[in-house]
Amino acid sequence: MPTPATSPRTPAPGLARRRRERRLLVARTAGAVLVALVVLAPLYWMVVVALSTRAELLGGQLRLVPRSLTLENFERVLTAFPVMTWFGNSVAIALVTSAITVVVNLLAGYAFAQLRFRGSSVVFLLALSTLMLPVQVIMVALFRLVTDLGIYGSYWAVILPSAASAFGIFLARQFILGIPRELVEAARIDGAGHLRVFLQVVLPLCRPLLAVLFFMALLQTWNDFAWPLIALRDNALFTLPIGLLYLQGQFGADYGGTMAFALLSVTPMVVLFLLFQRYFVQGFARSGIR
Repeated sequence: MPTPATSPRTPAPGLARRRRERRLLVARTAGAVLVALVVLAPLYWMVVVALSTRAELLGGQLRLVPRSLTLENFERVLTAFPVMTWFGNSVAIALVTSAITVVVNLLAGYAFAQLRFRGSSVVFLLALSTLMLPVQVIMVALFRLVTDLGIYGSYWAVILPSAASAFGIFLARQFILGIPRELVEAARIDGAGHLRVFLQVVLPLCRPLLAVLFFMALLQTWNDFAWPLIALRDNALFTLPIGLLYLQGQFGADYGGTMAFALLSVTPMVVLFLLFQRYFVQGFARSGIR
């Protein structure tokens, strides 16, 4: 029986599918651009205010595209306050805390993923339940702890309470569970202990996870405000978030200086994310987090 001829107005199935895929790609691109504009708008406005003159800010002449750019806000802030000292404090505390957090989270994640011991599921659920506790609930207990340890007012009073993260342990466990168990069993058959298996088999496969854990801990520590404000009492040990509050109290309504200080604070994290975003996405994708 002869097949009826295809109407010239009806596109071929392959052509129609390509058109649908093209329209879907355009819609996704437009949505991504819209979300990016919404996210970048506050950052762009921060840059505009930080680079605008004081006369434009006080006279209500601020525009989306400033007529002239100036660094006077940065010069005033850097001259009046020990910003570089606070910046160095933030870098030191964030790096040490992140390094310790990565080690603790990786070891705990390996233990929950590869070791089978009585009550492991209960302990893991108890660790995850701490995610529901806001930090304000345990601040009194943390304060008494660091005071009894004799580290109150030092860097360690900020570093040690942040040396582990329940979400980081969960992320490490999920990532390590995705590693083929045959590799671990082969190493165990060859006589390798858990430490050797962790260092020579598991750890080399955890590079994306390392980037995720380190960046998450770095970002959280860098932006932490409440606990360092309580744990640090010397102005020379302040971090950037505390310094920003101190600057606002001194300058009052100097929005240019405040935005210049805030821009100095957020720029390192933005640069680090742009440099390591590929590993960041890989770590989340391979951990089963969607």
